[in-house]
Amino acid sequence: MAGEKDYEDIPGTFVFDADRAREGYHLNQFCITLRQQKNRDAYKADRETYLDDFPMSADQRAAVLNQEWNRLLELGGNIYYTSKLAAFHGINFQDLAGIMTGMGRDAYRKMMINGGRSIEGNRYQSEWDKKNG
Repeated sequence: MAGEKDYEDIPGTFVFDADRAREGYHLNQFCITLRQQKNRDAYKADRETYLDDFPMSADQRAAVLNQEWNRLLELGGNIYYTSKLAAFHGINFQDLAGIMTGMGRDAYRKMMINGGRSIEGNRYQSEWDKKNG
């Protein structure tokens, strides 16, 4: 990725910018193919061979195979495309958000209904360092 950006300090967030889009191009191209049944069937039949058609990095490929949802975003995955992979595994978007936040579905849903995560202490990772320092 290019040089450090101010928004890289937002905790728990991987901003999908132009650099991540370039990094994740083949990963996202793979994920979007899963919207079609014939591609889901081919992926299910032989995941390794199906992935060979997409020149992803070894880290991206491992994150796909190991269902490492946050790692996929870190490696350039777009949430809307990676959600196709989650759906392939029977995970709906709300459950995926619960998994990715470590909160679980019900706690995540309750938080969102109540207005979302508090910004206090969650604006910058550097705030965390000050609290622990």
